[in-house]
Amino acid sequence: MLKIRLKRLGAKKSPTYRIIVINSTTKREGKPIQELGHYNPKTKIMKLDVATANDWVKKGAQPTDTVKYLIDNANKDGSLNYKKKAETKLSKKAKAKIEAEKSAAAEAKDAAKAAAQTAAASEAAAVEETAKQEENAQAAMAIMTEEATICPPEAEVEPAAVEETAVVEEPAAAEPAVEETAAETEETPAEKA
Repeated sequence: MLKIRLKRLGAKKSPTYRIIVINSTTKREGKPIQELGHYNPKTKIMKLDVATANDWVKKGAQPTDTVKYLIDNANKDGSLNYKKKAETKLSKKAKAKIEAEKSAAAEAKDAAKAAAQTAAASEAAAVEETAKQEENAQAAMAIMTEEATICPPEAEVEPAAVEETAVVEEPAAAEPAVEETAAETEETPAEKA
């Protein structure tokens, strides 16, 4: 079976690759059937013969995942149109953490929405309550004006007069206690004589 894969070249920790068509049982650095181009992953520089690569795929050669990505993202001139992979591989813990954050954000959004609805409902109730209070006040004013036209207002007592009578009553209450003490003092000398 034929494969389109990468053949590693370059120094230690500085790889470059050749894109080759090779038999699947041959070693990684073995003799290829055809070289289609080269790729440097550090600088993202690539030169690929796209037409020839597509011909080999039509003939039944299987590209590896990396080579399939390179063929799909190659420009017409064979250079790489580099795009970051949309999906990254995450551990189970990281996925669970992301899901927990999403659910917490959704719950917070729902709570804020519910709070806004209750605030709007309470505001509407308050507006309705003030409208009822205004109606009651207007009805009371109408009743009071009707009563005022039917009966003239009674004579009102001046507040100053009420205060004077209250002041006069307090000393008067204190005087009888003084008279009793004087009466007691008078009786005692009469008893002695």
